[in-house]
Order: sequence, then C-alpha cells, then structure tokens
Amino acid sequence: MAAVSAIIPANRVGRRTFTTHYAVDQLITIIPTFVSRLQHTHFRRRLYCSARSRSAIMNTGSAPAASTMVAVRQGPEQSTRLVALEYADLNLTDKFPEELGHLRIRQHVNPLRSTLMVPAKVPNWNEVYEDATLPLMVDIGSGTGRFLMWLAKKNPNAKNYLGLEIKRKLVDRANYWVNELALRNIHFISANASVSFKQLVSAYPGPLMLVSILCPDPHFKRKYRKRRVVQEALVESIVDSLMPGGHVFIQSDVLDVAMDMRDHFDAKLKKLIHIDNVDSTMEIDGDGWLLSNPMGIRTEREIHAEFEGARIYRRMYQKLM
Repeated sequence: MAAVSAIIPANRVGRRTFTTHYAVDQLITIIPTFVSRLQHTHFRRRLYCSARSRSAIMNTGSAPAASTMVAVRQGPEQSTRLVALEYADLNLTDKFPEELGHLRIRQHVNPLRSTLMVPAKVPNWNEVYEDATLPLMVDIGSGTGRFLMWLAKKNPNAKNYLGLEIKRKLVDRANYWVNELALRNIHFISANASVSFKQLVSAYPGPLMLVSILCPDPHFKRKYRKRRVVQEALVESIVDSLMPGGHVFIQSDVLDVAMDMRDHFDAKLKKLIHIDNVDSTMEIDGDGWLLSNPMGIRTEREIHAEFEGARIYRRMYQKLM
C-alpha cells in the first residue's frame, strides 16, 4: 500500500482530502462484504423462484445449510412430482384448448393497478352451482385451483367452493379443469379479493362457512406491504360475512407474513376465537401456530416449501356464536 501512495499523489474532493492508498484500503475492506451479500441475495432469489419458499432464510436471518441448497437445485422437478402425486386423484389433463393460450404466469402482480381495482361481476349463483344454498368456502388466492378442486370432489353434495384469483389465465385453466371433472359445486372468478370479496359473498344465497388465505404473495419490500392481500378492510368484510361458527384459515411459509395476518385477525377477537380453544384436537405450538394442516390436503405451495425444509405457519379462527 505504501508503494501505491508513493506513486499516486493525494487528491482533493470537495473539502475532504484523502490519499489514494486510504481509498484502496477502504475498498479492500468493503469488497469481501459486498461479494458475500451479493452471493446471499442471489441464493435468496433462487430459493424464492424455485417454489417461492423463503422461510429458510427469512425466518432465521441466516443462510440455509448445504442440504437446503441441494434441495434448491433439485427442488423444482422433484417437488413438482410430489404435487402430481398428492393430486393424482384429480387426474387432470395437461392439454388445454387453444383459446387458453400460453400459460406463463407472472409471479408478482400489483393488486393496486387500476385495471385490477374494478369489481368483478357477480355471477348468477344458480347457474354456477347445482345447489346455491349449500354452505360456501372461499379460497382467496386460489392459484391453480387444485387444492379447492380436491375438496370439491371430496364433498360433492355438502359444500360449494369459490376460488378468487387475481391472475386470469389461472382462473381460465381452473374452470376448464372443473368442466373436465364435471363438478357442479365449485367455481373460479378472476378477481381482486380486496375489491370484490364483499359484494360477491353478500350476493351468495347460502351461508359463508369458511375463508382460507393460504401462502399469499409476501411482497417483501416495506414500501410494497400495502399490496398484501390481508388488510383491515378485507378482514372486516370476512369476519362480518362469516356465519356464526364459521372459520378463517390462514397460513404462510414466511413468518413475517404469517404474523402480519395473525395480527389482523387477532384484532377481531371480540368476534373470533382461536380454534384450539374450542377444539382440543387441534394441536398448537407455544406460539399458537397449528402443528398440522386441518384441511386434509396440502396446497401446492405448501408441498414445495416443506420439500425445501421450510416451516408452515398456520392459524385457524372460529366466529363466535
């Protein structure tokens, strides 16, 4: 470093004077830290894109173990096979009509975009369902729809199911699958739940018995938190619309998102109660998270996340009678 300062004279920048060898010293100190952070960020993005499962990093604040990194490399293909195995009973075809077009889906959607703030049209429920008076389950952010279809096939005459999904192509494909399966107790609507939930549910002839919000888009950046689906207005609409004894089921593989949802619904404990307080079979940990999925089937995201070693944070509420 002395040789450098001997060859290159001091420089003046504004009111501060420093020698080049000091600047080089600083760079040598900073560069390893910068490279380390860059590598860590690159890993986080790979983990998120492979199955949008982030809690291995987000929940611990440190880089995952080598075994997790191996899972990330092998994850997409293997976890996709696990999804196919879990939903094998549906026997869904991979062929679709040409009008559906290419099914490449954007991972992130800004729900505050003006075109997505238009309320969805309320369908004629008697045309949508064989019996529109049956109790209704609404899945907010239904994704591909397999989770809801599995439940609908299992309970053909007991309940109706409605999936609200902001990505229209997923909705078109899901409704195509519903027709293929000849199910008359399930329907999907392309809708921004924050805008359309209340008017859709209030027009339904039967009671609302269950609302699920499962692994919603986390919108990590603080400035984008307002894009998260669970906000005060939606929570208010859900709680008010539920039938007495109805349930809300939330889960996420990102602790920060799970806690955010929990805090919103915990604020309504004058109208809601934690399910473990009324059902002793629902086992929880010391922080009140359910230890298992009470629905009988895992969501696709849940399968991907658990395959990669992530923990799923679950909470269920019951509306007071």
